[in-house]
Amino acid sequence: MKKTTLTLSAIALVLSFTATSQAKVLMPEVVSSGVTVAQLAEQKPVHWVSIEQIKNSLEGQAPMAVGFDIDDTVLFSSPGFYRGKLEYSPNDFSYLKNIEFWEKMNNEWDKFSMPKQVGIDLVQMHLKRGDTVYFITGRTKTKTETVTKYVQEGLGIPADKMNPIIFAGDEPGQNNKVSWMRDHKLKIYYGDADADIAAARELNIRGIRILRAANSSYQPLPKAGQFGEEVVINSEY
Repeated sequence: MKKTTLTLSAIALVLSFTATSQAKVLMPEVVSSGVTVAQLAEQKPVHWVSIEQIKNSLEGQAPMAVGFDIDDTVLFSSPGFYRGKLEYSPNDFSYLKNIEFWEKMNNEWDKFSMPKQVGIDLVQMHLKRGDTVYFITGRTKTKTETVTKYVQEGLGIPADKMNPIIFAGDEPGQNNKVSWMRDHKLKIYYGDADADIAAARELNIRGIRILRAANSSYQPLPKAGQFGEEVVINSEY
């Protein structure tokens, strides 16, 4: 009897395994296309550089004039621009043509702008080299401004090394930064926008891209590296 019971149990177990093996595997609902390992590993052919590599590339060269854009390059200034849009033109971008907005932005609202670490590190590297640093912005010029003060304080620039901010302005179809870059004989210009790199290329100087933070109010985000320019790693903050 005991042997018969064991035999029946064995048969039941085999039948159970057989039934399980024949059961259809239930898969969860597909909710996205997903990615393969190869797709995850895919990288765009961007010319990435570090600040240390830029510094090493300048070794042995005499002090030079270098330039920086401001918004989204050395300052994360979106809070002021966001405030301006809400206050002056919530449904469009006409606030950027409103002198009242620029008076506020250039004199008050940069107190809410955050210095970007990449801006601090790059400016300090160039100052230690003995380079002359200029800041050329596409902002509209106003009768008074405190941008120079906030940039100097935020980036830790000694007073005797700080040049007044250059307000190149922004006009459709024109790159107003070119003439200023030429006049100051810049050798390098850092910026986040395509127009910054284009201006540098027009003058055959070294244009280096700074990444614009993903939460910047300045949208859409540019495609860094699309012109073959150097792009500073970890420069979105």
